Amino acid sequence: MMQFSPQTVYDNLKMLERVDIATSALYRQLAQDVLGDPEVSLAWRRAIADRLNQANYLLGKVTVVDNDSY
Repeated sequence: MMQFSPQTVYDNLKMLERVDIATSALYRQLAQDVLGDPEVSLAWRRAIADRLNQANYLLGKVTVVDNDSY
């Protein structure tokens, strides 16, 4: 698998809503790969985790319909 810099992965997460589903999935997977890499600084992993969590939260707000609640 290709290696991407933490900066690139971080920047890609900003574009999740502007890319197709496959690219979005790739960007999310790259973020997960960086999060699991102990050679990446803790500061970068925290920044990427925060951005990924925010993107996941926004995705959940968009895809959840009020009638889906229990």
